[in-house]
Amino acid sequence: MADKIVKSEGEWRQALTDEQYHVTREKGTEPAFTGELCNNKVDGVYRCVCCGNELFDSECKYDSRSGWPSFWQPKDPDKVVEERDSSHGMQRTEALCRQCDAHLGHVFPDGPQPTGLRYCMNSAALKFEPREDG
Repeated sequence: MADKIVKSEGEWRQALTDEQYHVTREKGTEPAFTGELCNNKVDGVYRCVCCGNELFDSECKYDSRSGWPSFWQPKDPDKVVEERDSSHGMQRTEALCRQCDAHLGHVFPDGPQPTGLRYCMNSAALKFEPREDG
């Protein structure tokens, strides 16, 4: 596993757009149905926008009709950390990038089989990389 990436607030602000910073470093949420990756159907890999860590594969993406990109499992479960989130008067499970602690979104128990999970991610937290043919 790669070393933990730690940067100062200033370094993160320089490296990210305002929206990416708000979502990944301040645990924000982009408005539903506004993220550029919500309706993406191209074959490829979704990486952390902060550190490039491979997080999700398009093979596990599905249309949850929630307004955010949704996956039924991470590409590698060791790359996504799940933590309890009690903010906003709710009990939820937060999903974070293990390599840089970026807030990605939340995990809900209402997804499709085989996992029954919905990794509801913010487009602003992800960078899409199309898979090369052949």
